[in-house]
This record gives sequence, C-alpha cells and structure tokens, in this order.
Amino acid sequence: MGTIWKARNITLNTKVRLFNSNVKDILLYGAETWKTTKELLHKPQVFINNCLRRILNIRWPEKISNQDLCEKTNQSPVDEELKKRKRRCIGHTLRKPNNSITRQALQWNPQGKHGRGRSRYTWRRNVAAEMEKEGYK
Repeated sequence: MGTIWKARNITLNTKVRLFNSNVKDILLYGAETWKTTKELLHKPQVFINNCLRRILNIRWPEKISNQDLCEKTNQSPVDEELKKRKRRCIGHTLRKPNNSITRQALQWNPQGKHGRGRSRYTWRRNVAAEMEKEGYK
C-alpha cells in the first residue's frame, strides 16, 4: 500500500477510499464484539492516524492535530465507528426469529462461579451502558 499512498497520480479521495476498504475494514473486522476500553480504542486509532499521515505525506516535524487529520480525510474516530457497528450488529440480531442461536446468545447467562480476575464488564453490560448513555433505555 505504501507505493499507492506515495503515488502522485492518484487523488487523495481515491487513496482514502482504498484505505477504508482495504486497511480499515480489515483492522476493525469483528470489532462489534469487542469490549470498548480506552486501551482497545487507542491502539487502532493510533494506527489509523499514522496511516492517514502517510497518505497525506505529513512527516514527523510537521504538526497537525488528529482532529484536523480526520477532517481532511473525512474520517470518524474509532469509538464512533465501533458504536455504529455495534448498533448495526444488535439491530441485525434482534430482527432474527426468537429461536435463532445468535438471538439466544444475547440472553445467555453462564451459571456457576467465575474464577478470580474475571472482568466486571461483559460485552452485554458494556453495550447496555453505551445504549443508556446514548439515551436509548
């Protein structure tokens, strides 16, 4: 991809569209099932910002804010992208019939004791908290 990003005969719009379809989609594949923590959101965002800086040919001594970078390339932050993907996935799952395995998986609650060090926030709790924060519940 480096040769495409350095090419001067390809427009910025085409480069960004190639980045979105070939790099960003692969990077965020299955991201709707991730728990959204600061650490998990920070790493992909840093990678995306570095790629966009390479596409725009911005070297390290040149300074540009991440917000300006997103505006120039018409990108949204990773956390907004993940929220959108989660909503789409949940909507798709909730439209399935009640006896569907994916629909039943949303309501599944494992029984028994959990080992030490278990995470407090499950994916379901995380999604419920995000939905409540957005005002859906």
